Order: sequence, then C-alpha cells, then structure tokens
Amino acid sequence: MDVSNLLALRPGRIEGWQYSRKVYWLGQLQVPSGRLRACDPFANLDDGLVFPIPPGRYPVYVTVADVSDAQNGSQLRESYLSLVLADGQPARLGTLIPENAAPPAGPPSDNDDFYGVPVYAGTVGFTDADAVARCMPEGDWYEQFFDNGEDDSWFALMDSPQHHIENCANIVLPNATAGENVVLCHSGWGDGFYPVIASYDGAGKLLAVHIDLLVEEAEGAPAGGPGSATPGAAATSSQPSSPGTSRASAPESAGVDDATDTQKRPGFWRRLFGFDD
Repeated sequence: MDVSNLLALRPGRIEGWQYSRKVYWLGQLQVPSGRLRACDPFANLDDGLVFPIPPGRYPVYVTVADVSDAQNGSQLRESYLSLVLADGQPARLGTLIPENAAPPAGPPSDNDDFYGVPVYAGTVGFTDADAVARCMPEGDWYEQFFDNGEDDSWFALMDSPQHHIENCANIVLPNATAGENVVLCHSGWGDGFYPVIASYDGAGKLLAVHIDLLVEEAEGAPAGGPGSATPGAAATSSQPSSPGTSRASAPESAGVDDATDTQKRPGFWRRLFGFDD
C-alpha cells in the first residue's frame, strides 16, 4: 500500500497536494498503562475508544496545514494529531483496533470501515485511559477545569500562544502524581468524525498513531470533496456511547451508540491509499 498519502509529520508543500504544512512538538504523553485513549477531551474524556500500545512516554506532534488560497499563513487548520512510538520509515498504514473490538472485514480496498473519534467540541486529544479514571475527580469538569475563568483553565491554555502553540495544549490532569496528562488540539474544521490510523515499518512495528482531521486536499479536489471536514456525511455510523458521571456538563453529546461497533465512512481508505471510488 502506498503510504505517500499520509501527510502527518511531513512539513512543507508536497507535490500533488494543495497545502503547505508545519509540524509542531506538543511535548510528551504519559501512557504507563499502555491504554491509549483517543477522544474529544471536552465531550468524552472518560469514554473515548481505547487502543492498546506498548506502555511508555511518547512525543506528540500536531501537523498544521495552511489552507489559505494565497498560501500565506492567513488561514491555518490542524490536519493531524500524532503520537510517535518509534523512529522509522512508514511502510504500511492500517486501522488501529480498539479494545474489545473486531477488525474491519477485509482489506481497505474492499471496505471503508474504520474506528475514529466523534468530535462535539472542536477538539481531539490523546491520554492514558487509566490515568483519567485515577486522576480526574468527580464533579462538573466543565466548571472546575475546562472553563473556570483562570489562566490555567484548559480553554485558556489552548488559547495561549505561550503554552506550546495556540489551539493546542499539554495539560497535567488535576490529581496526577506522576505527570499523567492529556495532549489536545483543535480539530481542523471543527466538529465531525475523524479516523484513528496507524503507521508501521516494513517489519510490522507500530511507529505512530494519528488522528486524521480530514483537512488535506489533493490538487484539483473540489470544495467539500475527499479530505474535507465532512466526508461521507450521508453515510451511517456507530459512535462511542455517551459518558456517564464525572464528565463535562457542556457541550451535550447526543445520538451516540456502542463504542465496540466499527465506524463506517465511505471513501476514507480509498482517499488514503489512492483507490478509485
């Protein structure tokens, strides 16, 4: 499979694609349990899909695309959030299978199933699932931590250009004892449903986990076509269930189903691997 269509962690302008991009380091993520949660931190921090990875401490990067017509930096959108587990040259891409879930039936050329992150608050993030259970206290997280009016609120840190880069944050969880944290960024064009994909080297070693924010556009692609923020909008999907207690009181997450079902979005794998629809 051709991995050249994965633009995460690849700065500059690449032939065949509309946008130039920059890559920014967002610090390290602690994943001591080996249970990586990919989620919208303001909507389902305690209930996003969990992916098994080797326990460790890993760097996180955001790839930011310049989507302005003039390519002058006047309109920037996050296009990938990436957790890097190992150095190496990607040789293969694939869907990452969450806990207690079955892989999609058949190879990517035969189906368009993938697992992903439903976004309701314009944000995606990575964290350790066990750390959230241990380090987030009961109560109204929105009022206590997300938007409490203080300079260290999660919203304020995301808005601050002095904290890594604007629209991104690396935040230690409230009751952390060993630096347990969440790394988050705005989700490109906003709310939607975004694939979690993995890159592997030639020996099958997992190199990185990416949330593809579906911003990148091939040259000549029409507005709203493959790579836009609303791909396959007419398709049906099954998304993770709403969190129970100890979650933000706003925004509301409605119309969600069982987290163990696959998330179907026509055209994603075909866009990524270059198959014709």
